[in-house]
Amino acid sequence: MRGLQIGVLSMAKNKTSKAWMHEHVNDPYVRKAQTEGMRSRAAYKLQQLAERDNLLKPGMVVVDLGSAPGGWSQVAGRVVGPEGRVIGVDLLEMLPVSGVRFVQGDFGDDAVLAEVEKWLDGRPVDLVLSDMAPNMSGVAGVDQARSIGLAELALDFSSNHLKPQGNFLVKVFQGSGFEALVADIRRRFVQVLIRKPDASRSRSNEVYLVAKGFKAGR
Repeated sequence: MRGLQIGVLSMAKNKTSKAWMHEHVNDPYVRKAQTEGMRSRAAYKLQQLAERDNLLKPGMVVVDLGSAPGGWSQVAGRVVGPEGRVIGVDLLEMLPVSGVRFVQGDFGDDAVLAEVEKWLDGRPVDLVLSDMAPNMSGVAGVDQARSIGLAELALDFSSNHLKPQGNFLVKVFQGSGFEALVADIRRRFVQVLIRKPDASRSRSNEVYLVAKGFKAGR
């Protein structure tokens, strides 16, 4: 009986994997990313969000938390141009992106923060980005708590590094802790918008919080 159960679970897993692969290879944003040389389909999420809410401009200083594999850094780097600055931070290795400085490590570690601040070279941060997501355990409550925790860490980084009236963009999954997080962000920013770009898969419960006008000193 146990062998039968394992066999059924294995078949279900294989069916799910095949369905995901079919969706992935037929995804128009995956194909577009391959054609245009973007690191991931997620690049188009940032592109759509930035265009809608006017988040990226030439000359800006941007910090991209959880930057690997580099799709968001690519988009930001192309817009801010040579007069701007993009710094990517991630625990995982990220292949070089033109015009982007990359720091590998946990952005909560003092040594990593020191490296980020070295690359900032005294320039105030205009925009903090976070497209981070936890490694999924398959346990909904655990995964949701981890997602909120990452967003809270990104918010704390923003509060310590953004210039007055700077902006913050973070991915978060709707569920337990979501409303409390939104309320916390609203205390720190003038305006908070909840967005779901077209490039975000409709079946995903991810949304993006666009926080504008950092209230420095609060």
